[in-house]
Order: sequence, then C-alpha cells, then structure tokens
Amino acid sequence: MPVLEARTGVRGDVKDLSLAEAGRSRIAWAAAYMPVLAQMKERFEKTKPLSGVRIGACLHVTTETANLMLALQAAGAEIALCASNPLSTQDDVAAALCEFGIPTYAIKGEDNATYYSHIESVIASKPHMTMDDGCDLVTTIYKKHNELLKDMIGGCEETTTGVIRLKAMQKDGVLPYPVIAVNNALTKHMFDNRYGTGQSTLDGIIRATNVLLARRNLVVVGYGWCGRGVASRAAGMGAHVVVTEVDPRKAIEAQMDGYRVMPIADAAKIGDVFVTVTGNYHVIREEHFKLMKDGAIVANSGHFNDELDLEGIRRISRGVTTPRTFVEQYTLHDDRKICILADGRLVNLSAGEGHPAAVMDMSFSNQALCAAYLASQHEALEKKVYDVPVEIDEEVAKLKLSSMGVDIDVLTPEQEKYMASWSEGT
Repeated sequence: MPVLEARTGVRGDVKDLSLAEAGRSRIAWAAAYMPVLAQMKERFEKTKPLSGVRIGACLHVTTETANLMLALQAAGAEIALCASNPLSTQDDVAAALCEFGIPTYAIKGEDNATYYSHIESVIASKPHMTMDDGCDLVTTIYKKHNELLKDMIGGCEETTTGVIRLKAMQKDGVLPYPVIAVNNALTKHMFDNRYGTGQSTLDGIIRATNVLLARRNLVVVGYGWCGRGVASRAAGMGAHVVVTEVDPRKAIEAQMDGYRVMPIADAAKIGDVFVTVTGNYHVIREEHFKLMKDGAIVANSGHFNDELDLEGIRRISRGVTTPRTFVEQYTLHDDRKICILADGRLVNLSAGEGHPAAVMDMSFSNQALCAAYLASQHEALEKKVYDVPVEIDEEVAKLKLSSMGVDIDVLTPEQEKYMASWSEGT
C-alpha cells in the first residue's frame, strides 16, 4: 500500500481536520486498487502536463476522487475542490486532502446554502479548467462569473446528467468553453455506470435498510447503463426485477434481458423497492406514491434528488420519522408507510461509499488524460461538448487489461488490409 505524506496549512472548509489520518489511510487503500491511475500519476510527475493550470473541481469527495486529485497535483496543477452533492462527501477524505495541499470545501450533510458557498469558494480560485460532476460548477460560472471566461481553457464532465445539461447549453448557444464528456468514454459508462452503479446502489440500499432483496419486486426506473447495472445486480441477489422506460428501444432490451417491463403507474402498485436512474425530473410523482404498498422503499441513484417528487409525498403525508440513518419514513393519511432513502439523493454515495475503486480507476484515468489533452489542445477546440478522444479511451482499456494480467490478440497485416478494403467479397 503506498505511503502518502501530508502537508499542512491549506485553507478549506471541512468537518474536522483531525479526521485526516483516517482519510489518508483510506485514500491509500483505494490507491492500491487503482493501478492505471497510478501509472498516470507516475507519468505526470515526470512530464508535468498541467504545470501552471488552475483546476476547479466539483466532484464527489471520496477516496477515489482523492487519488485523482493527487494525480492532477503531480501533473503540476493547482486544484480547489468542492462537493458535487451535499451527502456524498467522506469527511475524513476531505480533511486529508487539505493536508495534501488541496483546498477542499465539503462537509457531508451540508445545506443548500453551504453547498453553493463551497462552489463559490472554488470559483474564487479563478480556475482555468473545470472538472464537474453534474454541471453545477459550469452553470454557476456562466450565470454569475462571466469575467472569468476569458481565461478558461475547457472542462471535463463526469456524469450523464451533467452531459445532458452541457448539451442543452450548447444547443442554446451558451456553452462557455469546450468540455469533454468523460462520461461518454466506453471505458467510463460501460463499466463505471453499469458495474459501479449496479453494485454501489444496492450496497447503499442495504446499508440504509438491511432489507433482503431476494423474492422482492425491485423496480428500476430507467434502463440506461446505470439501470442495466442495477437490474442485473438485483436479479443476481434474487430480486424480481421490473423495468420502466420511455424509450421503446431500451424497453425492448430490458424485456429481452428477462425483466418485466411496464409503465411506472403499474409498477408502483407491485414494487417493494424502487430505484430511479434516469437523470430526469419527477419520474416518481405524487400519484405514484399514492399507489404504493405499505412499507415500500424508494431510492434514487441519479445525480439530483428531483427525480423524486418529494414535495408530492409530503403533501399526502401526515408525518415523517427517521427510524434509521438515511431513512425517512412517511406516514400517509391512510396510515400506509413509504420510506425515502437519503433524502432522495444519490443513495450509493449518501448511504454507501460509492463505486469501488477498481472501476473508478478507469473513469478517473480518463479524467486525468482528458485534462492533459485540454491543456495542450484547447486552442484548436470550439465551444462544444466533445467525446473522449478514441486514443485516450483505448489507452485506458489497454492499461487496465495489462494491470489484470490479460493479453488479447492483434490484427495481422492481412486482416488490417481486409478490414480497410471494399473489394473483397464472397
């Protein structure tokens, strides 16, 4: 396990700096499962591709994120970090990052005003580049700090919801600088979103409730890569999976994968556990809560808690209690009880630890390489949302396979010629 040395005297806003020692230990533990990012860090220490670049980061403050920050620091970047969700911060990690010389503004459970004050603290560092998870940093800079845009060279976006918002900004002609959609890399969304979200979401639900998933009807709302992951992991634990969708192509896929597919209004009547993973607004609404069974459990693993109509359930309830940490039990007027987990926020990061380090290794290696790419290539880029360059995606995949001790075939010259030709036929 790598030994991480600390530096003191760095400003920030964290719960308790005395937690730093525990945070350093956990960061080192995660680093042992992130061999690709370790190679990036070693390379960056020699080449310094981000020398003189100030990075403003709004990400989930976890052990895996900490290792990304340390890799960027090794590359020569000056970094300021805040949380991208009020409940996703690991307080010991935030404290440790301050000691590593990275100003960190994040406290688990911070209120909305503190959340945005922390974003403002990051913006006060006058970043040249943003690294976002949900687009809150980009939109705040655009709305309130236009004077900084002249020095901005680009940004990276980590999650599906953020990419959706960025593409909407591009469509409206207000995207302020080029942004690389790291989420769209195959080595990100096919693994992080599917295997990471799948495992960590169920982990968060089980930690919060200790519910047995076997034989229960588990409703997955949305069958993108995150939904696929949640469905497959839940089925593996013996749950009877139901999928709701608005995209007919994804609905067919869910059906072919062996799951029941139906509208949310029908699923609401039979579900025992609900998980939303759409990135959309109010996908479970007041009328759906009215249909749910007594004891239904509702969780969200999409980026924002407005996937759930929380005002709606409050309107039809006569009271709420907290029987367990991260569990709010609403009592409806007819005495049925419905449990909302983690205030409807990302249950995998709020009630759990988020994605395993081994899968974030690929996601954050993409982030690190894309930051270096932006630093060298930004003058040639337009104010658009870009996919991760294929060569970066492939490099991350090759390095991950190598770290696993896995070899694959390569095309022969004859095969390469065949694949590039139109003249060969039957």
